[in-house]
Amino acid sequence: MKITSKGQVTIPFEVRERLGLLPNTEVEFVMERNAVRIVKVVPRRGRGRGGDAVARLKGRADVRMSTEAILALTRAKR
Repeated sequence: MKITSKGQVTIPFEVRERLGLLPNTEVEFVMERNAVRIVKVVPRRGRGRGGDAVARLKGRADVRMSTEAILALTRAKR
């Protein structure tokens, strides 16, 4: 297996299948002497990345609108 000019390699199907490495699965590289291990990142308990983003945005809106009002705006014909 060769590394591309962009530093990419293809993880063989059998390895992805066995380890459950689906598209968008996060992995990290662990250096060990003269080798590198690719390790699947175990999701944190709790909010996760999406929840963190929502928590940062919560309470930042300055317009008070109900969900129904927002949906009506997005569905309005122009």
